[in-house]
Amino acid sequence: MRRRRGGAVARQVLLAAAALVFAFPFYFMVVGAFQESPTNTPDRLVPTSGWTTQNFAQIDARIDLAGSLVNSLVFTAGVLLGTVVLGTLAGYAVARLQFPGRRLTWVLMLLVQMVPFQLLMIPLYVQITRGYGLGDTYLGMILPFAINTTAVFIFAQFFRALPREMFEAARIDGAGELRILRSIALPLVKPALATVVLVTFIGPWNEFLWPFLITKDASLQPLAVSLANYITNVSQTAANPNGAILAGACALAFPVVALFCLFQRYFRTTDLGSAVKG
Repeated sequence: MRRRRGGAVARQVLLAAAALVFAFPFYFMVVGAFQESPTNTPDRLVPTSGWTTQNFAQIDARIDLAGSLVNSLVFTAGVLLGTVVLGTLAGYAVARLQFPGRRLTWVLMLLVQMVPFQLLMIPLYVQITRGYGLGDTYLGMILPFAINTTAVFIFAQFFRALPREMFEAARIDGAGELRILRSIALPLVKPALATVVLVTFIGPWNEFLWPFLITKDASLQPLAVSLANYITNVSQTAANPNGAILAGACALAFPVVALFCLFQRYFRTTDLGSAVKG
């Protein structure tokens, strides 16, 4: 018993130390965003003076912080909507429906995951801007990310883990496939839904390359692109460039942290056995 307790304490200490190491960059970012002169020297890790909110005002004066946040929200919300709706339908179809070419579709989906987005970026740009005329539009930013093969894979694996008897009983009772998906399958795969929402949110929220390529109008650019433009063009002329950059990074990171805290309670194993009687 003593050895077990000692091992448990050692694991907790190691995990706490690792958490502190990983959390330190976030601590430095938050503290630096409110400092007149950000520093990482040992004697200033816990500053007692020099607090200010001017860093946020300074970067807002240059890049329209609120407008960039709205652009990021619109871009991310559109991607989330497409990913969850289309990913749920595709994952359910691949996992639970029988149709010709089902295995081939699954293999092709896995192969698509191996293709880097950078390889498809130029053809996509030509197709979106010249073929569809969607340059400098929200739809042009959202369309290439509207379906996510990773989300389809996650949903399909969770749907396959559900007991087959539930679906057979629902079909015997006359329920259609959409009714089964909405009323039976989705309530049991909340961890998958939370995972997809969180992973999908992080991707477009931090996405830089595609929005930078597709948008030339600064009023449509999301926060990641606006921050990159600020760092490249005007940060050196600011009174406190490091503080302003850290303030922008805080604004970019805060929604992701808040979303993770909100959905953390859903990251647990679903009790699938309780859905089947006997």
